[in-house]
Amino acid sequence: MQAIIRQALTSDLEGCYSVEKQSYGPEGASKERIAKRIKTYPKGFLVAELNGKIIGIANGTSTDKEDLSNESLKDMAHFEKDGKNIIIFSLAVLPEHRGKGMAKTLLNRFIEISKEDKKSKILLMCKENHIALYEKFGFVLIGKSKSDHGGTEWHEMYLGLK
Repeated sequence: MQAIIRQALTSDLEGCYSVEKQSYGPEGASKERIAKRIKTYPKGFLVAELNGKIIGIANGTSTDKEDLSNESLKDMAHFEKDGKNIIIFSLAVLPEHRGKGMAKTLLNRFIEISKEDKKSKILLMCKENHIALYEKFGFVLIGKSKSDHGGTEWHEMYLGLK
């Protein structure tokens, strides 16, 4: 059976939080932060559902901001429905479903939605070991981020949509 990709519902909170926690550990978003993201921008919060279980998530915000190191973005503080940019916060799949193309499917749908909404670009931060993955989708490395979220070194990337 193939996973269904759809917008998150408030009732998906526990499943989304489980994926986030298993994927990012203590660096991941809190349950409260995830709930706020679903409520504020459901179009920007996708889930992969298989047999009634959330197995993957992709979420972000719409904004005119571009400073990814601004932590308040993660709390949806600068959300602008008609903002020119999308910033991806999480792209995560449960460990037992990794390596099967689910992250690719989620990211492709996320890109499609961003194009449909006529966004200018998608921005994200990732660890060094994920740079090559995002480059396969056309993302371009900007460089090291000023963010030290979780005491980790992050790299900023973008994908131009126009």
